[in-house]
Amino acid sequence: MDTRMSISNRRRARGAASSTFIFSGLIVLVIAAAGWFLVVKPHLDATKGESPTQAATKKKVVSKSTPPPANVAAMSTDQLLNEAGKAVREERLLSPAGNNAFEFYLKVLERQPNNQVAKEALRETFPFGANEAEQDINSRNFNEAQREIDLLAKADPDNYTLTILRSKLDAQRKTATKEQQQAQADLLAKQQAAQKQRAAAEAEKKRQAAEAQAADATSKPATTQPQEQQTAQAPAQPKKQAPAPVRIQNAVLVSSVNPRYPSVAFRRRQEGWVDVQFTVDASGNVKNATVLDAKPRHVFDRAAISAVERWKYRPALNNGRPFPVTMRRRINFSLGNQ
Repeated sequence: MDTRMSISNRRRARGAASSTFIFSGLIVLVIAAAGWFLVVKPHLDATKGESPTQAATKKKVVSKSTPPPANVAAMSTDQLLNEAGKAVREERLLSPAGNNAFEFYLKVLERQPNNQVAKEALRETFPFGANEAEQDINSRNFNEAQREIDLLAKADPDNYTLTILRSKLDAQRKTATKEQQQAQADLLAKQQAAQKQRAAAEAEKKRQAAEAQAADATSKPATTQPQEQQTAQAPAQPKKQAPAPVRIQNAVLVSSVNPRYPSVAFRRRQEGWVDVQFTVDASGNVKNATVLDAKPRHVFDRAAISAVERWKYRPALNNGRPFPVTMRRRINFSLGNQ
């Protein structure tokens, strides 16, 4: 009787120890799984790779120079996919021409029409590429916008967004043409008005000179001399005229380019302004554009400089001769204008 009770007690003790061991093991497994999903996996995802959608939403890497066109014909499929992923991370979705994600992915599909990586990447990045093309339309970079729309059409020719983009591009082109024609008409009218003003000023000067000469002649007394004596008169001295006043005409903006809204600021719904100082040379071109002040700093600087450098002026005139001038303009970035 005592022996049976002892065996039963030992069995219960071993069962309790096994339950404790199993419970402890489960706790360790739960902690390890939580550590994997909360710490290790996000770190691996961030370092090893990311989806095109995630990469397209990251902060744009701004380079000082545009990457040169890539030799896609000489690249393998793996190299094309690697370059495409790099271009997505740097937000080179559609530009520059010859070195962007869409061209890399399309080249992959040209070689392997059923490549799922390229198909999925183009599908995910299409909305971001359409947004980039729309910004170029709003900035009136018409040739670049047309190239980007054609590239989007190769990726998804039946997407209705292409119809919207083409309509916007056509409307902006017509508006720009009308504005250019109006600017030329205004410039011609100003030139004609200035010409009339100069002609009126010249006529007034001649009239004043004639009146002064007539008044001079009537103020001299007449003298009687014998007929045999010849009259010797000194030649009339021309009347000195006052020097013409110096006429300065400021530089006049003839054509402008709207700044391209930075994609990062656009997604963050961020607004601001940039004060830019630049020189308008004797040919009416913008030179030496620099940022004097900006709010917020370093967000819209590059877009403002890029736009101002493409402006065209009628140069400043000093008595009809062009000369360089330094000017300052504030470039506003407002989501309401997009």
